[in-house]
Amino acid sequence: MTTRAFFDSVETEKRPNFRLRVLAVVRRIPAGRVVTYGDVADLTGSPRAHRAVGNILRGCLDPAVPCHRVVGAGGTLGGYGGNPSLKRARLRAEGLEVSVGRIRRFREVRWDGRTRSASQAC
Repeated sequence: MTTRAFFDSVETEKRPNFRLRVLAVVRRIPAGRVVTYGDVADLTGSPRAHRAVGNILRGCLDPAVPCHRVVGAGGTLGGYGGNPSLKRARLRAEGLEVSVGRIRRFREVRWDGRTRSASQAC
C-alpha cells in the first residue's frame, strides 16, 4: 500500500459517517449474494477505502449486519475475524457454492448494489 493510500484509508475510517455508510450498504446485501470490500467502498462514495471497510467490518459484532457477504477481490473469502470456516458455512447456508477459499461462480452472485432484489422490492 502506498503512503497516500494508507493515510486516505485512515482519514476515511475516522469519519463517523463513513462507518455508518459502510454498515448501511452491507445491511442491503441480499442473502445469497456477495460484494467485495472495494464494492462497499465504491457504494459509500470512497472508492479507495477498501481497507478501511475491512477494518470496520472486522470490529462489527452486530448480527443485523451480514458481514459474511463481503468478500475479497475476485471472490476470495477473506478473514472474517479469523474464522473463515464460519464465513464459508454461512455463505453455503445461503445457497452459495464455496470452495476452500473462493466463491464459485463469483460473477453470477456478485451484487452490484444498485439494483434491488425481488425480496427487497416488497
